[in-house]
Amino acid sequence: MMNRIFHLSVVKNYRNRIMALISTPLFLLCSTGFAQQHDTIAKITPIGTSKIWGKVDGMAIEGLVQGPSAASAPLQVACVFEYTEGDIFNPPALPAQLNGMVHLDHALKGQITALRKSGMFAGHYLETILITPPKGALKAPRLLLIGLGDRNQFHADIMTAVGAIALREATRLGVSRFSFASDIKDAGINSPTEVVTANVVKGIILAYRTQLYLQQQHLAPVHPIIKATLLAGPAFFETSGEGIKESIASFNH
Repeated sequence: MMNRIFHLSVVKNYRNRIMALISTPLFLLCSTGFAQQHDTIAKITPIGTSKIWGKVDGMAIEGLVQGPSAASAPLQVACVFEYTEGDIFNPPALPAQLNGMVHLDHALKGQITALRKSGMFAGHYLETILITPPKGALKAPRLLLIGLGDRNQFHADIMTAVGAIALREATRLGVSRFSFASDIKDAGINSPTEVVTANVVKGIILAYRTQLYLQQQHLAPVHPIIKATLLAGPAFFETSGEGIKESIASFNH
């Protein structure tokens, strides 16, 4: 009798869990990374929320809940892997309504896909291409794409070099601030958000300190970067913030 009662209890609990999943909106399942092993479910932060998590050498590091097509900055940086057919549109990539790279591609009338599919921009590791979007297509007047290489070889350590490339290109273009989107979750890659973000910030700070040194030695023009904005999805804002703070603290102690 006790075994039967226990069995019924287990079945009931299992059924309740399944019903909870079914009733959970798609937005929450996807944007919280429900099936992601590296991130725990976090609170959903409203779109448009921003916070300065800290400063290093006069450069503010900001977090912003926004997609790269809607973020306002003189330069928007976004990252893509080497092309595979339909990679940004089909699972495991996030659904279109949650996928920042899909929004960018649509805003540019499919030109990001066209460039990648043709091989004109292959997305090799640290490969870059600078795009000047038609007026009004994006909030940013310039878009820099940085390649992440083979998606099957991705690991969080490479994001330090990616962050450094973003900063160097921003200083080369003479902008005072820029916005950065890793787009790794959008691509369906199971990655540790806090570590990825910390490494991006590490690369940005290291590259900026090198730039400041060159300026002090009169080997580069003086173009201060006053703010670097890291974009995050609604479920990853706080986790990204922890990565940003961790990285800043390692330079400020």
